[in-house]
Amino acid sequence: MAVLLGALTWLDFRDGGIFLIPPFAATLTILIYQPNVSIAQPIAVVGGSLLGAAIGTVLSVLVGFGPGVALLAALTAMIMLPLLRVFHPPGVALAMCPALLHCGAWFAILVVLPFTLAAVISCAVLSRLVSSWPRYPAPF
Repeated sequence: MAVLLGALTWLDFRDGGIFLIPPFAATLTILIYQPNVSIAQPIAVVGGSLLGAAIGTVLSVLVGFGPGVALLAALTAMIMLPLLRVFHPPGVALAMCPALLHCGAWFAILVVLPFTLAAVISCAVLSRLVSSWPRYPAPF
């Protein structure tokens, strides 16, 4: 997981893009310390993060940027994610990022999706390789 954060830091410096953002550290913390809770399961991590970022992106494109749009995006994500059964708290924070950081129209696909897939796959692989690591994803 430290390698994943290191790679994001390297990408951030190399490309000058937005790769290392706080919700990603929150996602990794949930995966490491609470891998069996519902918000850490792959559908919640990938779906909730992707949907949250998409909500923020759409609202930023339609309404504009700034704290008010970020608040609207967070509230929308707080309502939509649980309704769609993909609640992941960092997904709500990711909804705010496009309005505050001007991440670009493809933020959800080019940044959030690869990160969440790498995080979930890394956690699943570690759970198989490290005997003391809890089984991930949690069995249904």
